[in-house]
Amino acid sequence: MKINFLKKISILSFVVTLLFSCASNKDILYLQGTPQNAAVASTYDPVLQPADELMIVISAENPELAVPYNLNSVSIETNSGLQSDQSGILTYLISKDGTVDMPMLGSVKLAGLTRMEAIQKINGLLVNHIKNPTVNLRLLNFKVSVIGEVAKPGTLIVQNERVTILEALSFAGDLTIYGKRNSIMVIREVNGVKTINTIDLTSSDLINSPYYFLAQNDVVYVEPNKTKVNSSVIGPNIAVVLSSVSLLIAILAITIN
Repeated sequence: MKINFLKKISILSFVVTLLFSCASNKDILYLQGTPQNAAVASTYDPVLQPADELMIVISAENPELAVPYNLNSVSIETNSGLQSDQSGILTYLISKDGTVDMPMLGSVKLAGLTRMEAIQKINGLLVNHIKNPTVNLRLLNFKVSVIGEVAKPGTLIVQNERVTILEALSFAGDLTIYGKRNSIMVIREVNGVKTINTIDLTSSDLINSPYYFLAQNDVVYVEPNKTKVNSSVIGPNIAVVLSSVSLLIAILAITIN
């Protein structure tokens, strides 16, 4: 009778533990409640910032007219704001005051402008010197880092200057089962000021978040959920936990006797 009573306690404890450990779909599924035909703006133009590395190439109907306005091997000797990327192409580095020093045009402030706005500004400076100029500007240091509870933490180099939070997480192998999906941190620096923002992957409003599209140098941090936090405590102390459980069972058995 006493043994049966202890068995019932053990079974009841197991069932209760199992019930409380079951995860709900609300904790796991992304974009819950999203309408079937939901739409999101697909255009995104990054805002240039100090320390951004740019490739700027100017061309014209008469190629010879554009040559003095482009970087060359002589320019790098006189302009400390220039550097060379891995392919050997000379590039501009936006200074702390937000400017780049361009041949013939001098100091041009580009920080705070989108890529298209920067192209339009440079084009406006050229129209009085070159007929029908064309400006090709690329942001070369667009990268985001994903850390925390993901399968493959690391830094992603973005070639097309456009990446969403979901794309970045997919490149990182998606969240582990221990990742907190309703509180993803996005650490972003704007004008020298770092901000920490949270987004909810389980919410249908995710696609309307200002952090759905990531900016260059964003850091995405996936926090561990309670299960992971609790396991980190129980793991090193499993012997203590088992001893405590054994002692509790022994006390219960003595009490019943």
